[in-house]
Amino acid sequence: MTRRFLFVLGSSRSDGNTELLARRAAEQLPEGVEQQWIDLAAHPLPDFEDLRHDSDHVRPTRGNVALLLDATLAATDVVIVSPLYWYSVSAHVKRYLDYWSGWLRTPGVDFKATMAGRTLWGVTALAHEEQEVADPLVGTLSNSAAYLRMRFGGVLLGNGSKPLDVLGDTEALARAKTFFAQDAPLARFPYETD
Repeated sequence: MTRRFLFVLGSSRSDGNTELLARRAAEQLPEGVEQQWIDLAAHPLPDFEDLRHDSDHVRPTRGNVALLLDATLAATDVVIVSPLYWYSVSAHVKRYLDYWSGWLRTPGVDFKATMAGRTLWGVTALAHEEQEVADPLVGTLSNSAAYLRMRFGGVLLGNGSKPLDVLGDTEALARAKTFFAQDAPLARFPYETD
């Protein structure tokens, strides 16, 4: 399968530090690798309603839910591009991940089996110098990948609060050059052992 990257932009600000860092990393992808960028602020999802036990599920055929479902299923690599908001993913990204729960029960999609073996990545910018504060965000993505038996490429962390700050983070920009070239291991829950 030809690699196809889906970049899910979760910031409430366009062209923010997180998106700038993700675009720097994406510039390093080999020519011919498809890229699709979807801004969740421009393509908002309605609040997720958990109907798994009391409703028939129907595959969405139009609107932003259908757009994101189709793009997610078509991707070999899903990149969550979310600033660190209150030490985790943004509300836009959390809502998108909540939709994964519904897609698990959508007839004809076989979401869990389809996503198994594909790769989940993260890119974030944070205002703290101490990168450990991003551990909840990393855990959210890593555990989501583990549940679906996806690979997890980790999270590219950059520092920035004001617009364009991340462009001064030379270490993050250097990591961006090789971020998507690394091997992504199969994701595991923290309690799983080899």
